Amino acid sequence: TCSGIVPLRYRNDKISITDFGGVGDGRTVNTKAFRAAMYRIQHLKRRGGTLLYIPPGVYLTESFNLTSHMTLYLARGAVIKAVQDTWNWPLIDHLPSYGRGRELPGGRYMSLIHGDGLRDVVITGQNGTIDGQGEVWWNLWRSRTLKYTRPNLIEFKNSKEIIISNVIFQNSPFWNIHPVYCSEVVIHHVTILAPQDSPNTDGIDPDSSVNVCIEDSYISTGDDLVAIKSGWDQYGIAYGRPSSNITIRRITGSSPFAGIAIGSETSGGIKNIVAEHITLSNMGVGVNIKTNIGRGGYIKNIRISNVYVDTAKYGIKIAGDTGDHPDANYNPNALPVVEGIHIKNVWGVNVRKAGSIQGLKGSPFTGICLSEINLHGYRTWKCADVIGTSMKVSPWPCSELRTSGG
Repeated sequence: TCSGIVPLRYRNDKISITDFGGVGDGRTVNTKAFRAAMYRIQHLKRRGGTLLYIPPGVYLTESFNLTSHMTLYLARGAVIKAVQDTWNWPLIDHLPSYGRGRELPGGRYMSLIHGDGLRDVVITGQNGTIDGQGEVWWNLWRSRTLKYTRPNLIEFKNSKEIIISNVIFQNSPFWNIHPVYCSEVVIHHVTILAPQDSPNTDGIDPDSSVNVCIEDSYISTGDDLVAIKSGWDQYGIAYGRPSSNITIRRITGSSPFAGIAIGSETSGGIKNIVAEHITLSNMGVGVNIKTNIGRGGYIKNIRISNVYVDTAKYGIKIAGDTGDHPDANYNPNALPVVEGIHIKNVWGVNVRKAGSIQGLKGSPFTGICLSEINLHGYRTWKCADVIGTSMKVSPWPCSELRTSGG
């Protein structure tokens, strides 16, 4: 389990959003109340930190920043809901490992709940809800009238000792939970919901982060359920912050895209990933490892096991031709290295295509090891520029994966 990665501290000091004028009527905008509460926590600095209690009710708010040594606690029936006014949404700088906003050049809209340079922060409760009311943003994206990259629901940047648990996240404008340049992050017992046709509503995206544990959660969104990233083309290569030591366990969910994804932004490198006991239904892809020319970086020492997939377009897909580029200045000779991918104990039913592994001619994928995999569907494997082994794989995998054992 994730226990022990981040110590859970008891907060003696407890305050309520209502102490700062917060009103949970679904109409009053509570931005000033949230910001005043954060100011009090930051400047009074109570020993052991402070718990901010959100009682039952619907608390409409614009985006706000968290502070260190605090717990944001949502009672059962408490809802923090984003305003739908996109005109005054604050802008922040792009991430250096991306070189621009992920969707459009320039900056990006700040996440609804944001943290930068923080330590010892907990978001938890009795399964209260954080609602991004993302449809207004999805429609801007669909109509191609976005001015900047959409806001995440929650983003922690340059932060450590983060726990997120026992909260429902829904209708994010963009990615739901985005720890970037972080360490010691635990996300467990969460529910993440968005319509299947909502664009780019990834569930949890650890990004250039280390020592992350994601467990015991249900995710149903319009994009990858869990996607590990580490920077985009030449900007990610220059920034050089890998994602490593990430564990994903007991995730259940559904999506038209991938269940467990690595990439496609992998330029800072991704290594030492464990994903196990994953249960998926009505998927685009069960397991998807994806990168592209120009990415550079590496994907190595990946261990995925005990995956069940019910109805999917692909069971397993490992691809070197996925994802776009930030601009035309990427280096086409910056080829990623993909090696040491171990996938074991995968069972799939109603899987249209068992698997596809498409490496790069100048950088074949090596050490691809598949064992004890049964993907029952209609089409078999397709492979190119890959070197590896297979054992007890049905349907019979491609010839590039030489058979070993029984």
